[in-house]
Amino acid sequence: MAAITSTNVANAIVKLVAVDALPALMGNLVMGNLVNRDFEPTMAQAGDTVNVPIPPTMVANNIAEGGTVTTQNPNLGNAQIVLNTHAEATFQIPDVTKVLAVPDLLSLYMKPAVVALAERIESDLLALASQFTANNPVGTAGAPITEAVIDSAETALFQAKVAATEPKYLVVDANGYSALRQIPRFSEYQTAGEAGLRALVDGTVGKIKDFYVFRSQFVAKTGSGPVTTHNLAFARNAIGLVVRRLPMPLLGTGAVAEFAEAGNFGLRILMTYQPNTLAQQFTVDVLYGCAVLRNNHGVQVRS
Repeated sequence: MAAITSTNVANAIVKLVAVDALPALMGNLVMGNLVNRDFEPTMAQAGDTVNVPIPPTMVANNIAEGGTVTTQNPNLGNAQIVLNTHAEATFQIPDVTKVLAVPDLLSLYMKPAVVALAERIESDLLALASQFTANNPVGTAGAPITEAVIDSAETALFQAKVAATEPKYLVVDANGYSALRQIPRFSEYQTAGEAGLRALVDGTVGKIKDFYVFRSQFVAKTGSGPVTTHNLAFARNAIGLVVRRLPMPLLGTGAVAEFAEAGNFGLRILMTYQPNTLAQQFTVDVLYGCAVLRNNHGVQVRS
């Protein structure tokens, strides 16, 4: 049986923190769970550039009997995503040994820190809405989202050749979601069946005109009088989110680290001792970058 040492206890505490971190992060992400996530457990530094290949477009040619094939020279597309965001949330626990005895105490400290990181990722992803310029924006600033607006967004993605089998998403703010729940044809049992009943009773929109509908508190807004809300209709490959593993601290520096990785997300948890406050300091951080991958696979839905 291995001896219990201060090193073992320190590692156990950080592992316990790491186990709680990822579920809290995933549970508070909307956009982060919908976009194309490229994650590899490789080390990286802030400012590094990741090249994401984009498949080329090819055409089918008719070959006549006795003829020859038509050679194509497609150019592989490339999107560069810069790891320009190193987000962190730090907190201190005066008596860290209580965490091992009462694990619920950990949630009181950990979840707010992880939620703060999730909110930062959501805000950065939704801020990309204004960069979708290949398709004309639909909707009017200051006006509710209507059925016709949703129809126009879906038509734009169809014309952009988004595959019919590829899921399409519509992320709106609170007011936009409320407007969707009040469209009569989608919120009444007699016109939408079980889906209408869920919208009326449970308050969930579900799916409208081939869009899975979500709401977020971090949809970008610009201007004043009226404010323009930049809701976003998109397919998964419209946006890329790249997360990379941060380096471990140097040995002998007194810091203990653990990685929490799941679902193409990775967090680093650091624990250090702060002699000025006589407390253990925890830092949860993540290195990531996000960018538009396919401009024509997204549509601004203004309201």
